[in-house]
Amino acid sequence: MKICYNITMKLRQSLFWDTDVKNIDLQKNARYVIERVLDFGHPDEVSWLFKFYPKNQIIKVMDLPRSQITHKSKALWTLILA
Repeated sequence: MKICYNITMKLRQSLFWDTDVKNIDLQKNARYVIERVLDFGHPDEVSWLFKFYPKNQIIKVMDLPRSQITHKSKALWTLILA
């Protein structure tokens, strides 16, 4: 999986309300970041997400059995990514 490290985005603290954004590793915590941005992200954050992570990785996270993405968000992104 190729991650584009040259695309930077300042993570919004309100998007990651349960942790300090300084402690988020975009590679190690990819699932967490993808789930939060797909569920609660602003359009610019979603745009960044699709540039930073490969599409297949985003789809893989959405398809995980215990994904934290709401059913409505999952339905929307499934239609968009199809």
